[in-house]
Amino acid sequence: MLTACETGGFDPGGAVCPPVVAYDQALRELAAEELKALPEGAVLVGMMADYAVMRAQARVCAD
Repeated sequence: MLTACETGGFDPGGAVCPPVVAYDQALRELAAEELKALPEGAVLVGMMADYAVMRAQARVCAD
């Protein structure tokens, strides 16, 4: 908890990185179309943006 107050870098040490599921192009395109079809202001759009950030963080963690 207190590491959030630190000004230096963060070393995950022995942290276990979650796997990043691979989605093929067709599935990604379908998901994009479904997101576009959601009503204006749909909460799910923001949640998917958060998910994209977590996926990017998991990729960096695994490297």
